[in-house]
Amino acid sequence: MKFSIPLIPLVALALFAGAPRASAQSETKTSSTLQDIRKRGAVVCGASLPAPGFAQLDGAGNWSGFDVDFCRALAVAVLDDPLKFRIEALDRKQRLAALHSGDVDVLLSGAPWTQAREAGHQLLYASITFFGGQGLLSRRVGAEDAPWRAKGGSPRVCVQQGGASELNLAEFYRQHGSAYTPVPFASLEEAAQAYDAGACDLLSADVVELHEWRARLQKPDDHLVLTQLLSKSPVGPIVRQGDDQWFNVVRWTHFAMVEAEEFDVGTKTVDAALISENADLRRLLGSDGDFGEGLGLRPDWAYRVIREIGNYAEVFERNLGMSSPFAMERRQNALWTKGGLMYAPPVR
Repeated sequence: MKFSIPLIPLVALALFAGAPRASAQSETKTSSTLQDIRKRGAVVCGASLPAPGFAQLDGAGNWSGFDVDFCRALAVAVLDDPLKFRIEALDRKQRLAALHSGDVDVLLSGAPWTQAREAGHQLLYASITFFGGQGLLSRRVGAEDAPWRAKGGSPRVCVQQGGASELNLAEFYRQHGSAYTPVPFASLEEAAQAYDAGACDLLSADVVELHEWRARLQKPDDHLVLTQLLSKSPVGPIVRQGDDQWFNVVRWTHFAMVEAEEFDVGTKTVDAALISENADLRRLLGSDGDFGEGLGLRPDWAYRVIREIGNYAEVFERNLGMSSPFAMERRQNALWTKGGLMYAPPVR
C-alpha cells in the first residue's frame, strides 16, 4: 500500500537544538499544573512535527497518532473527556520555552532521554513510552544470517551524511570488527531511493524512519527492518521539574495502560474486569480502594483511561503496529513477559 508521509519522524528530531540551557535563575512555572488544566478545561500537549505515526493532523483538522492518544489519555484521567486536549505544534527552539512558561503541560516524545537533556534543562522524562534506536533495513533474501555482515565482502550501507546516523553506523561496525562500505547521501530520502534502486545492500536510519520508508518502497514485503539495533533512543513524555503531582499523573497514566495490557484488559473488556477476582486488577481500576487520591484524581481514573483510550497494546497497534501502514513489530516495546522492555509497577 502506497501512502504519503513526511520525511522526519518524531523520534529523530533534536529536541533542544538551539535552545538555551535552563538555570536555577530561569523563570519556571511553579503553580499546580493539575489546577491549571482544570481551570483551562483542556490538557495542552506540545509536539514537534512532522511526526507520522506519533502526531499528525488530517485535512479535517483531526489529530491522531501514538503520542496524541497519550495526550487524550491524560485528558481522560484529569478531565474525564478524551476530547478535552489541545496539541501545540512547536519547532525545536520553541519547545523548551513553551514547557517552562506553562504554555504546554507536557512535551510529547521528542529527542531521546539523556542525562544532559533532563538535568541540563530542568526537565523530567516521566516514562519511556517507546524504545527506539537506529537500525538497518534489509532485503529479505539472505536476511536470516546476520545480513549486516556480508559474506566475503563489505555490505554497502546507504546512510544520511553528516549526522549521528553516520557516526553510529561506523561505531557499530568497528565494535563488531566487521567491514562495510558506507554510501552517504545528503538526505535520507536520497539514501532510501538509492537503496530501493539496488545501489546499497542495507539502509540505516532510526527504526521509525525505516518503517516509514519500507512502506514506500516498490515492493515493501520484500524488505524487513532487522532486529539488530545500533543505538538506544528511549523517548517519552517530558514535564518540567518542580511539580511532582503532575509528574506522577503523567508517569502513572503510562503505567496504567501497560499494566492493563499485562492483565489483558482493554476497551472491550474493562467493564467486566471491575468485578474481577484479581485484587491487583481491581485496585488498578479503582473498584477496590482509592489509589487516585495521591495523584489528585478520582478512584476510577485508570478504568476511564482504559475504557476510552485502551491499553498500551491497543494504542501501539492502531498507530504503529502490524495493522497500521508502518507494520511495526513490538520487539523492545513488548511487555517484559513477552521478551520486551515494557514494565509497570503494581498499583497497591
